[in-house]
Amino acid sequence: MDGGDMTLAFELSALQALTNPGEVVTDARQWTSYVGVVSNAPTYEITNFTRQHRIRQDFFSGPQDRTESLAQIRDQFDTERYVLVAGPDAEDGAAPSGWEVLAVADAADAAGWALGDRSSTDTAEPDREDWP
Repeated sequence: MDGGDMTLAFELSALQALTNPGEVVTDARQWTSYVGVVSNAPTYEITNFTRQHRIRQDFFSGPQDRTESLAQIRDQFDTERYVLVAGPDAEDGAAPSGWEVLAVADAADAAGWALGDRSSTDTAEPDREDWP
């Protein structure tokens, strides 16, 4: 993927569809200006997921409508491009104003990220020696 001056938003379900979401976000930071998570899930779900996978995010939406969240992100982060990586269950429809939308499978293919079923590992707390 060619990014440069770009804000990249992942739907939480898109990150959950990836085999190693922490490495994906770390990789994306090499070619984007800002990276974050959007979801209508409760804030604690986003926080738990990003902590478990050691994801550093520049923004997250909390439990808001996707269109509203993306409009606020666009207002806060001034970049040339705005790209949303949509989850596998995303509804087809028009892209929010000023945003490009990529399906997670297409983004993974373009960037060399692996997709996989994370449902069994999402519920288990990973072993961490640096966690209190």
